[in-house]
Amino acid sequence: MKNILLRSISGAIYVALILAGVLINNWTFLALCVLFTILSLIEYFSLELHTTASRHKYLTCILDVAGGVAMVSGTWLLVTGWCIYGIAAYLIYLLARLITQLYIKDVDPVASLSKSFLGQLYIALPLSTIMFIYASSPYLVMAMFIFIWLNDTGAFIVGCSIGRHRLFPRLSPKKSWEGFWGGLVFCIAAAFVIKSFWPDTYTLTTCQMAGFSIVVSVFATWGDLVESMFKRSLNVKDSGKIIPGHGGILDRIDSLLCVVPAVACYLLFI
Repeated sequence: MKNILLRSISGAIYVALILAGVLINNWTFLALCVLFTILSLIEYFSLELHTTASRHKYLTCILDVAGGVAMVSGTWLLVTGWCIYGIAAYLIYLLARLITQLYIKDVDPVASLSKSFLGQLYIALPLSTIMFIYASSPYLVMAMFIFIWLNDTGAFIVGCSIGRHRLFPRLSPKKSWEGFWGGLVFCIAAAFVIKSFWPDTYTLTTCQMAGFSIVVSVFATWGDLVESMFKRSLNVKDSGKIIPGHGGILDRIDSLLCVVPAVACYLLFI
């Protein structure tokens, strides 16, 4: 009972933080994305430091977090029409990271660089791409988060009730095909509800909104499995402990990291 209450309170605070960040203005959205970038990259590199820590790895971690912030902030500056110099800051990071590796006596420098750039690709790039979706409509970003949450809720309810067939037992033994379809149905139903109650807010047609929800549901499931792959390869249960009862930030936004690029492509195509 105590754990359920703790999860509920921390979950409500997390949702309120996202709602405020998305709906107040573009500055609060930038702050939200920068916060997610910093915490997620720290957790990502902490998973590696959990296995083998060294002074050099801490230094490269700081540099990589700064690079992620530069990418997100630079994209925001570009999208909002302020300037293009933020992108230059990220290019400086790329050069600095490569040159820094020359002076670090790693056993495998290519592996070290690969882990750094994978962190940028996996975390910073999606959190930069979301800026373009936000520029199109903050309400689309809000709908995206709602679909992700409903997909998790629907998958949990249906999976716990009638889940029998394992979806991906190698990475997530608890996920079921029944849960997947349950989350998908929840998302599609929500798309029709949103379009019915706020037709002027969302310029997508009803069919396009339903397609939007399907894209989110499918890639949210894959996003969760991708993070499970990382954690299983490093033999850890959670990416962190910053959210009581829920784990780390990376555990909360793992779906988002695959959903954002997919949604961006979907919106471009329609």
